[in-house]
This record gives sequence, C-alpha cells and structure tokens, in this order.
Amino acid sequence: MGKKSWKPGNMLYPVPSVMVSCQRPGEKPNIITIGWAGTICSDPAMVSISVRPERYSHDIISETGEFVINLVNKKLTKANDYCGVRSGSKVDKFADMHLTAEKMEHVSCPGIKESPVNIECKVKQVLQLGSHDMFIAEVVGVTVDEKLVDEKGAMDLKKANLIAYSHGEYFELGEKIGKFGYSVQKKTDKKHLRKMQLQNLTKKRLRKMQSQNLIKITRIKSIRIKRIRTIKVRTKRIRIKSIQRKKINNNKLKCPLEFFRWAFYY
Repeated sequence: MGKKSWKPGNMLYPVPSVMVSCQRPGEKPNIITIGWAGTICSDPAMVSISVRPERYSHDIISETGEFVINLVNKKLTKANDYCGVRSGSKVDKFADMHLTAEKMEHVSCPGIKESPVNIECKVKQVLQLGSHDMFIAEVVGVTVDEKLVDEKGAMDLKKANLIAYSHGEYFELGEKIGKFGYSVQKKTDKKHLRKMQLQNLTKKRLRKMQSQNLIKITRIKSIRIKRIRTIKVRTKRIRIKSIQRKKINNNKLKCPLEFFRWAFYY
C-alpha cells in the first residue's frame, strides 16, 4: 500500500504527558497538564513547556518564573487527565485528586509527592510562538522516588511505569526492544554471555549469604569461570580452586549455594 498526503499538523507522537505544578505566593498551588514538553539541552540541563496564554497557569508561571514538571505513571493517569480539562481558577486540583503538595528544595512552588520524579525548573526565556508560549527553563533540581534507585545509586526509570500520550490517547510504555548504541555494539556469543551472567549471579548470592551471616568474607578478589560447569572463587582468607556445579531442567545451571555453605560456613 502507498502513502497519502496529510495536512500539516502536530503529528510528532508519542510524547510525554506531564503534570506541571506552580503557585503564586499566598495562593493555593495549581496543576496544569502539558503535552508539549521536552528536553532542549543537556549542559546546562534545560527543558521547555508550551502553554496557551489563556490558561490559568500561564500567568502564574510568567509572574513567578518557576514551575515543577511531575512525571506521570499509570496510577496518576486519571489525575493527569483531570488536571488538563479543569481550570485551577474554579477548582482545587490537589484536593479534588487527593494529591499531596510536597515542598521542593530549589523552587518555592510545590511538587506532587505521588509523582515518581519531580523536576524543578526556573524560567530563562519565553517565546511567543502563536497558539502557545514556550517557557524555556533551566533544571535546578530533581527529586526521585527512592524505590527507583538501587543500592549503587543508579536510577531505573522502567520501574516508574510511566505513560505516553499519542493523538488524544494515553498509553502505558511497553517492553524494552533495545538500548542506545545497541545497533553497533559488538555481539557477544552465547557461551561468553552465560559466563558473565554466572559471575554476576555468584557475586550477588555471596553478598546475600554474607548479609544473612551464613558466611564471612573479608573481600572477594575475583570470580573466574574457566568452564561453564566450573566456578573459581578467591577470597582473602579462603581459596577454593574448583567447585563442580549441578545441572537441572534442560541443562540449566543451578546457583551453587549448597557448595558455598560448606566452603565458607563458620
């Protein structure tokens, strides 16, 4: 089938749908749902939001020069939609949607506590484009739900269960199909990949056993795997040269907890 010519319009979809909070001093905070929002610079970190001049929040952001972008997950979808179809001049959106106004560190307006990520912004420039004014802002602070941060301090946004907006409809993000740079990444053969996975699994299990006081390890110097059925573990106090691993269910490898117990137990 061929293609048809379509009239010029906003067809750059999907886009993030976010809730932007703002507040005048002494007044109740407000939330506006924004579909036209995006990253425009990495260093310094800068974003933009586009707001119609007739919107209630437009004047608030213009006067205060600050706002908070609150990312939206699946649980917040209804509140996100409500804040886009009701005016803050007539209703209290925080109260109506049972949302919590959370004090931010770098701006005076609050963020939404229920949001997984709050991005604090200060306006640097306003561009009058036509139907919308674009607020160009610098990111001055970010607050992240601690559930999204692992023990190493890395953030995993996949756990946030964020949504996207496409042509008037909301969608939950689907499964991962790739990562940045994977098209030119050197291919790893299956045998080497299994060895890498086995190394990572062994380290995690050793640490878990240590936290349960089953073993006592001063420091794991290295974990080497020579053959797919043999694992080599070295510690500062004890050295085990080879421990045979068992096979279960279709030649899948079983984690060697039972071997480590007798090897390290005090």
